Amino acid sequence: MTDTSLRVRHKNHKKLPIFPLVNGTVMILIVFITLYPVLNTVAISFNDGTDAVRGGIGLWPRQFSLKSYETIFSDEIIFNAFFITIARTVIQTVINVVLTSMLAYALSRREYVLRKFITTAFVLTMYINAGLIPNYLLIQRTLGLSKSFWVYIIPTMLSCFNMIVTRTFILGLPDALVESARIDGAGDFHLFWKIIFPLCTPVLATVALFVAVGAWNSWFDTHLYNASKVNLHTLQYLLKMKLATTTNSANAAMTSADAAASTTNTTPVTIRAAITVVSAAPIVAIYPFLQRYFVVGLNVGSVKG
Repeated sequence: MTDTSLRVRHKNHKKLPIFPLVNGTVMILIVFITLYPVLNTVAISFNDGTDAVRGGIGLWPRQFSLKSYETIFSDEIIFNAFFITIARTVIQTVINVVLTSMLAYALSRREYVLRKFITTAFVLTMYINAGLIPNYLLIQRTLGLSKSFWVYIIPTMLSCFNMIVTRTFILGLPDALVESARIDGAGDFHLFWKIIFPLCTPVLATVALFVAVGAWNSWFDTHLYNASKVNLHTLQYLLKMKLATTTNSANAAMTSADAAASTTNTTPVTIRAAITVVSAAPIVAIYPFLQRYFVVGLNVGSVKG
C-alpha cells in the first residue's frame, strides 16, 4: 500500500461523524422530554391515590392500583357518553370535510364570478365575531337546537380556516386535470368526486384530524345547551364533572375527622391523571395513521397558491 493511500485513509479516519452523533443525542433528549409528562401521567393514573399525594412518581407506579379507573367507569352513563362523543366526532368530521371541500372547490374555480366576494365574506368571519351571548341566543332561541344532539353537528358543519387551507391546496393542482376532464364532458360534480376529491386526500386528512380532535375534546357546548340532558352528555363533559365531584369530596373529607379513611385509593391527583388518559387515548391511537397525511397536507396547503 502506497504512502498516498495511507494518508487518505488516515485523513478519512479522523473525520468522525460529529453532526449525526450530536443530532441523534439532541433528538433522543427531545423525545424523552416530550414523552416524560405523558408517561408520568399514565404512571400516576395507575398508582394508589394516597401514595400519589406524596409525589415523586416517575415512569412507573409506586403502588399499582386500578381504583381510579374503577371510579371513572363505575357510572354506567359514561358508556353512553362514549357513544355520544364517538357519534358526534364521526358525523361532525364527515360532514365538515365534505362540505368544506365542496365549498373550497367552488371558490377555487376562476370562472366563478362571485368567488372573491364569497371568500372575503368567509374570511371576515375569522376576524369579526359577535361573541358568546349572540351565538347562544342564535342556537338556543332562533334555531332551537338546545337539548338535542344536532347542537353538536349543525353549528360545526363548516370551518372557514379549513376551507382556506383546502382551497389553497386545490389551487395548487394542475389546471390540465380540470381542462382534460371538461373536454371529456365531465360536469362539476363528476369532476369534484372523481378527480379533485381523491387528489385532496392529504389536506382532507389534515382537516379531518383538526375537526376530529376539536369534536372529541369539546365540552363547553354540552355545558351550555345539554347540561340538563344526561343522555346527551359527552365524554369530556362527564369526565370534567367527575373530576369536580371527586375534588369536592376530597376537600370535604380533609375537613372531617375520618379524612384518612375517606381519601384512600383515589384522590383528585390520580383521578385527574386517569381522566387525562381516558380522554386522550382514542386520539393518540388514531393519530399515527394520519400523521403522514397531516405533515404533507399542512405544508402543501399552507404554502402553494
